[in-house]
Amino acid sequence: MNLEYFIAKRLVTSKDNKSSISAPIIRIAIAAIAIGMVMMIVSVATGVGLQQKIREKVSAFNGHILISNFDSNESDTNLTPVSTKQDFYPKFNSVEGVQHVQAVASKAGIIRTETAFEGIVYKGVGKDYDWVYIKEYLVEGRLPDYSNRLNEEVVISQFLAKRLQFKLGDSFNTFFMKEGQNKMPNSRRFKIVGIFNSGFQEFDATYVLGDIRHIQRINKWNVDQVGAFEVFVKDFNDIERIGEQVYQHIGSTLNSKTIIEKYSYIFEWLRLFDFNIIVILVVMILVATINMVVALLVLILERTQMIGILKSIGASNWSVRKVFLYNATYLIFRGLFWGNVIGVLVLLVQQYFGVIKLNPENYYVNEAPVYLSFGYILILNLLTIGVCVLVLLIPSYIITKISPVKAIRYE
Repeated sequence: MNLEYFIAKRLVTSKDNKSSISAPIIRIAIAAIAIGMVMMIVSVATGVGLQQKIREKVSAFNGHILISNFDSNESDTNLTPVSTKQDFYPKFNSVEGVQHVQAVASKAGIIRTETAFEGIVYKGVGKDYDWVYIKEYLVEGRLPDYSNRLNEEVVISQFLAKRLQFKLGDSFNTFFMKEGQNKMPNSRRFKIVGIFNSGFQEFDATYVLGDIRHIQRINKWNVDQVGAFEVFVKDFNDIERIGEQVYQHIGSTLNSKTIIEKYSYIFEWLRLFDFNIIVILVVMILVATINMVVALLVLILERTQMIGILKSIGASNWSVRKVFLYNATYLIFRGLFWGNVIGVLVLLVQQYFGVIKLNPENYYVNEAPVYLSFGYILILNLLTIGVCVLVLLIPSYIITKISPVKAIRYE
């Protein structure tokens, strides 16, 4: 039998321990560890969740890598067409990690009604378009089918629908300006079959998704000419490496840009969350460790006579230290248990009920997203246990300075 563990267990389960002077200090230490674990779990879950959600939304409307012609146009519209007769289309087999390639084209337009007008970007898509990224944000209606004849059906954002007082099934006129001066704009009439809400106002206030063949006709492009190609990768963490390889394989006449480069201001902002998470983890572990050090010192002082008796019957300093380290570890586990339970419950409530709301103008989402994974929760627990136990070795050293004779006489 492990003698040190046996003594530590008796100390923990002793009734005198619950009414001792150290009882409130022990409760505070357990509460500090529990609160610290809740804060760490929530900060990691919300920080990583927000990063992933924003990346998903940016990718849904732009792909992970955008391939287009070289031009000075920095807007979302395409002026120079690209031929679909490319080695990388429709399958980008030359670069490992590419999941899907789709052809798109964008053109600026104006939606006009009897009472209002709104500037938009009409994004034309074809039969190769993967709607799975937009389907998640569909709140009304259905997704259009562009695999057969020319289609007037479009998907519009809830933001634009409210501003223009549109509802599902309504039709509207859109005007597209022609190149050159003093030319009458092209007019197209579209029908709303779906309404989406991504919560990303930069896109919701801009994009209308429709048939790419309308842009090809307006711009007088051939059927094998499009505005750009959107490339999706299997693992977002490899986007920069894959982006470089894509650039090398598309030829000198085309340019490629990852969404990290295109929306650098968004991803620079997201990187700040990594720093904030690290700061929170360090502070919470530091607070928990300080409380455990105080609790251990109080336990040692309170059991001074017991330490003297153990030493007088032949127990080594390390053996006595192990008794109190076992005791402190038990308190750490109690705090971690309640911290994990409360932290996971908070995340589940947020995940299913969306209690905490966010301003989409500032955070690009309507509610705080959470990333719940038992992998990072396990790492946080192991990190907390490891740091606390290592730090507690220092105050436990005071046991080696306690004289058995003086300790037995200690009142």
